[in-house]
Amino acid sequence: MSWIPSRVLAFRHDPAARMLNVDLIAVAVAVMLPWSTSGVGIGMAIWFFAHVAVVEWRPFLRSLLRPICVLPIALVLLAAIGTLWSDAPWNARTYALSPTTKLLFLPFLFYHFERSTRGMWVFVGFLVSCALLVPVSWLVLLEPSLTLKGEDAERGIFVKNYIDQSQEFVLCTVVLAFPIIKLLRDEKIRQALLLTAVAVSFILNMAFVIVSRTALVTLPIMLAVFAMVHLRWRTNVLLFIAAVVLGALAWTLSPQLQATTERFSREYRIYKEFNQPTSIGLRLEFWEKSLRFFAEAPVIGHGTGSTRRLFEAAATGPAVLAQGYVIGNPHNQTLNVAVQWGTVGVVILYAMWFSHFSMFRGAGLAAWIGLMVVLQNVVSSLFNSHLFDFHEGWMYVIGVGVAGGMVLRARSGAAESSGTGSA
Repeated sequence: MSWIPSRVLAFRHDPAARMLNVDLIAVAVAVMLPWSTSGVGIGMAIWFFAHVAVVEWRPFLRSLLRPICVLPIALVLLAAIGTLWSDAPWNARTYALSPTTKLLFLPFLFYHFERSTRGMWVFVGFLVSCALLVPVSWLVLLEPSLTLKGEDAERGIFVKNYIDQSQEFVLCTVVLAFPIIKLLRDEKIRQALLLTAVAVSFILNMAFVIVSRTALVTLPIMLAVFAMVHLRWRTNVLLFIAAVVLGALAWTLSPQLQATTERFSREYRIYKEFNQPTSIGLRLEFWEKSLRFFAEAPVIGHGTGSTRRLFEAAATGPAVLAQGYVIGNPHNQTLNVAVQWGTVGVVILYAMWFSHFSMFRGAGLAAWIGLMVVLQNVVSSLFNSHLFDFHEGWMYVIGVGVAGGMVLRARSGAAESSGTGSA
């Protein structure tokens, strides 16, 4: 690794050094993702300009014709055009357009990591960064004054929030299952135990420090997909039994986990009986009204940035009650798109998700990472607009972009080898 500093400094004259710089910036962004919002935004801007210096424009422009690139671009274009028929103030239209623009990085990430051999560096950097966040979270639990979030900080949260932290820990946990199983099959016990310890540290933190309810839904679904794809049915039965026993044990031993699960029914009861704006109650209210807004403009929606104005018009009663609550985000990705851009937007959104799912069919760690990133985003977007949220949106863009480039590179290499062999 001693060659890295000299290669970095030689970027002006050496194309390989410029490629290395682009890779290292991507690694730095992945490392910052669990810790910093502004750092990620600035880092991705720097990455883009560094990448422009190494782009070969003709092959890049040809790569844009692939559905994995066309569909995210189409969604951003629809959001931009949707500002024309929205009757929201222009600042609201541009504010609603902004979260979609991160999807424009996907074609550049696909193209770069299809040519780079260092995509796995990005994921290792993210994993190490999340692993370091685990002991910090425990320290904040023991000494809350260490948090950077101030007096309103959630339990065990040093930076960001408990939803973002849970998303990171869930993704790392499930992704690690693949190399752990592979190492065990190759009888590399020490390496498997090390990765298992890392995965268990994420699970223990979620069980005994803090976890989001979205994570409680997404984690078992992602683990179930892993079992169906990578394990034999007898192993699945044994693991299912073990999971039920360990889950029941964790719930019994963890007051925090009990409180999180019991809050589901309590919040629903408070909402139905007293019309109070609980988290679950508000989601039901948002979804019901959003379906009504969608029915009013089912084809192309109400336009970009129109959601808050619609909720303001539909509010009944004071804001302290659920029916009077006003928001610009219905906490469901499909409804968020449907209200603003109608059926056209929903079709593009689902086509994009499907195209990215399809890209990750096959074997290999990169394909597994990409598959889990897409699956997590789709499932968690039932309860949030995670594709448009800053943190989860960048997890999707970076995860799918880097893993997608790695998968495309592996397939092109396999095709070349096959062609050489047949010749």
